[in-house]
Amino acid sequence: MSKARGFIKEFQEFAVKGNMMDLAVGVIIGAAFGKIIDSVVNDIVMPLISFILGGEVNFDNLFWVLRMPEGYEGPLTHDALAKAGGVILGWGHFLTIFINFMLLALVVFMMVKLVNNTRRKLSGPVVAPAPAATPEDIVLLREIRDALRK
Repeated sequence: MSKARGFIKEFQEFAVKGNMMDLAVGVIIGAAFGKIIDSVVNDIVMPLISFILGGEVNFDNLFWVLRMPEGYEGPLTHDALAKAGGVILGWGHFLTIFINFMLLALVVFMMVKLVNNTRRKLSGPVVAPAPAATPEDIVLLREIRDALRK
């Protein structure tokens, strides 16, 4: 029974350490921040890119059919062919995901850069600390060394 108590006590110490709580807060804030970034990409950046390119930026229906389902006569769309059992290389979907990732990385970079610049402005100029005074015993030893040289 004492091993179980020791284990429980050790687990409690682990769970309530400052680092563990910081990690938990970081995960929660990270999840919320992820939703904000998704919204920036999906609701602001992608519509602007779609407007500039003159249409919807979605390459999901760009694919190569590696094997057509036998007797298939339905629409030649990615979803329909996949449901019918066709073998499809969906390179367009990958391209859409890759573009979204790059845009997401760019937005995160810009936000981190903005936060870092704001922190620098708020903290003021960095002042180098004054060099520490040389201890008296070192000064005395240097004087003795110099006297012996003469």
